[in-house]
Amino acid sequence: MDSVTKYIKVASHEAKKGEFKRCLLLYSGGLDTSVMLKWIQDEYECEVVALTVDIGQTADNLDAIRLKALKLGAIAAEVVDAKDEFADVLLLEAIKANADYQGGYALGCPLGRVMISKIAVRVAEKYECEVIAHGCTGKGNDQVRFEGYITTLNPKLKLIAPVREWAMGRDEELAYAAEHGIEVKQKKETPYSYDENCWSNTAEGGEIEDPELAPKMEQILLWCKTPEQAPDKKTIVEIEFKEGKPIALNGEAKKLSTIIAELNAIGGENAVGVFPLIEDRLIGLKVRGVYENPAATILVKAHLNLEQLVSTREENELKRFIDTKWAYMTYAASWYQPVMYHIHAYITSQNKKVTGKVRVSLYKGNVEVVSLSSPHSLFDKNLATFDANPTFNSNSSAGFIELYTLPQRTAYQAFTYEDNLFKN
Repeated sequence: MDSVTKYIKVASHEAKKGEFKRCLLLYSGGLDTSVMLKWIQDEYECEVVALTVDIGQTADNLDAIRLKALKLGAIAAEVVDAKDEFADVLLLEAIKANADYQGGYALGCPLGRVMISKIAVRVAEKYECEVIAHGCTGKGNDQVRFEGYITTLNPKLKLIAPVREWAMGRDEELAYAAEHGIEVKQKKETPYSYDENCWSNTAEGGEIEDPELAPKMEQILLWCKTPEQAPDKKTIVEIEFKEGKPIALNGEAKKLSTIIAELNAIGGENAVGVFPLIEDRLIGLKVRGVYENPAATILVKAHLNLEQLVSTREENELKRFIDTKWAYMTYAASWYQPVMYHIHAYITSQNKKVTGKVRVSLYKGNVEVVSLSSPHSLFDKNLATFDANPTFNSNSSAGFIELYTLPQRTAYQAFTYEDNLFKN
């Protein structure tokens, strides 16, 4: 492989060869980061510390990843268990914000980048690393997230992005790995690349990249069954919330990370939470990925319905706007923008009354809220029923109608668009 590329470093936070002695590598054990662990040592002539952050990956043997990093020449390799911190700090906010970007993506990857960046800064300071390296491409969102967050949290740290520098494609990386004895999962026949944490599993590569081709779901999915494989019987789960936080599953109190793990298993068995999604990337590209987020789909659906039950129409309308803004800011590498603190303050305020129980039906990919209750419910059976009752005063209706429709009637008499409604 020819390591000389035309990549030119222009940003002040990009580290150059000879400027540092030790680098912290965000290490997943996959193809990209395994190749770069070797490549950084050779290209930059520096020591490498490998960091793997456990935020609920299920497909990885984290101890094996640590040993693999040491075998490839890392002077130290750390695995940090951040599952509970990830769930209690970041995923709780996602639930309260009804996390959804462009139709089903629960933002597992963007939220994971916030967590990894925070821990990376801590570990870099511990090992006196001047530089942090990540495995992101020059076309994706994650490069913006990692570099933006790390330099926000510690402006003294610099970064390198080997994938941007070497410009290798997947085939060239596989060849480099074979040449240097680096074991990787990817093969040319199975070209999918995965990014996983407890909130979602993202698949890219192969035919997924081309919207004109149908993704081979039975080969791609790691967490979820297809609807055809799912049971022919409905599964009912009950989730209890307190101020927007899930605190119990099927009547048993559990910590949030456990609830998420169990709902991933239950939802995956019922083919819930699978979204082949064409998304707008931060840098302007349209791309397609396949997202598996069964627990997120169930929890967000349950939370949204409970929130709507206890909130007024005006609160629900504003919350939809706030949630959409939250989703984009989270996706677009803007977690530490000041406005996010204000957004979180509003979301926390509205969730003060999102307390209650929600029963959810799961069946062959479908998620349906079948019943819910709350001490703060705005539903009043006596007022809502069509049966005769003394609570609702029907004598008030005609007067309300007259005043409510007054602006419409007045405007129509002054000028009407009716004759031109369907004309250009």
